[in-house]
Amino acid sequence: GAPLAQSNPAPLQVQTHHEDMIHDAQMDFYGKRLATCSSDRTVKVFDVIDPSAVEPKYQLVDTLRGHDGPVWQVSWAHPKFGSILASCSYDGKIFVWRETSTGTGSANQRQASWEKIKEHTLHSASVNSISWAPHEYGPILACASSDGKVSVLTFKDDGTWDAPLFVAHSIGCNAVSWAPPYLPTSLSSPNGAQQAALEPQKFATGGCDGLVKIWMLNPSTQIWELSETLEGGHTDWVRDVAYSPSIGLARTYLASAGQDRVVNVWTQDGAKGTWKQHTLDPSGNGGKFNGPIWRVSWSIGGNVLAVTAGDGKVTLWKENLKGCWECVSEMQQ
Repeated sequence: GAPLAQSNPAPLQVQTHHEDMIHDAQMDFYGKRLATCSSDRTVKVFDVIDPSAVEPKYQLVDTLRGHDGPVWQVSWAHPKFGSILASCSYDGKIFVWRETSTGTGSANQRQASWEKIKEHTLHSASVNSISWAPHEYGPILACASSDGKVSVLTFKDDGTWDAPLFVAHSIGCNAVSWAPPYLPTSLSSPNGAQQAALEPQKFATGGCDGLVKIWMLNPSTQIWELSETLEGGHTDWVRDVAYSPSIGLARTYLASAGQDRVVNVWTQDGAKGTWKQHTLDPSGNGGKFNGPIWRVSWSIGGNVLAVTAGDGKVTLWKENLKGCWECVSEMQQ
């Protein structure tokens, strides 16, 4: 894997003007916007100037204030719902923001500002993770909280919304990630995802109990039910979970990251297959990562997994032809 590692570009440095630690940074669907959030209680939105350039410039458009504590995550809705951003905080609140253009100056000086259109305050403790559902289901935001509950904020066509809550991990829920809307199809099958039926809504959660749980919306009762519990993967808090987009992949991939310095990739064949656990091996001899794992995230193609560890290293992993996961790149932050 050496040649690939050497060809990696250096990480881009972005001056954010945050006054404290940054916890999340997310590009929008088109790669033209960057949102960041920080312990300074703000969210910042940047325009990406010339996104195709080798070193694009980032111009601060707006600073979104209103949270009363560190802001842990930001998440962009699909553009078909408009220019919408969600944020969640230690203050127990989830805010949903919408862009309002306030007239234009010169042609390239678009004045954008953001307004808060929803304040979701049903949680009684820190909200640690938010995740928009696949757009096929509509504008739906899942939220995971230290109060042990998950809420599913659903915006309806008539402008109303509801947010059922349920206990997911009684001692605290750290992460939530939606499953892809379609079952994996083999590329040789005659009807691909276009003809496939939409699967029932489903997401995974990670908790302080060391468990990964998979929840499914019962189509007939419209109640969220525990579908499966993945046990034995972690001996401490699960910090993050991430479903692979798995478009065109033959199976479902779900990554989990732990305070115990372990990353697992769980795989499932078909809709009812048994989940298999694959533990990443950073040292090549059954070792662990250097520090807790803060974040796992998949490439858009779904076949590369990025792992962010507490030692500041980001490593990229791919599955080889034998079904083993190997590190193909390492970056020091």
